[in-house]
Amino acid sequence: MSTEKHHISTYTSHGVVLTALLSLTALSVAIAELHLGALSVAVALLVASIKGTTVLTYFMHLKYESLFFKIMVSGVFVMYILVIIFLFFDYLFR
Repeated sequence: MSTEKHHISTYTSHGVVLTALLSLTALSVAIAELHLGALSVAVALLVASIKGTTVLTYFMHLKYESLFFKIMVSGVFVMYILVIIFLFFDYLFR
């Protein structure tokens, strides 16, 4: 038998997360309408990263997982950020 504790989220917390994700989606659409030049992609990626982190934390219950899983997911995000930084440097110095 498993001795792990299961976490059950409340409808209120799901509603708050849903509202936050819908607000971030509206922000993404608003940013797409603005023409920020080279910053458009960076800001869009930042908003998408915040949305992804929110989904991972609450809907995939990473908030309640062990430290090992949190470190592994953080490592993936660090690799993602490094790839994006290298991509921007490659684009900038061409």
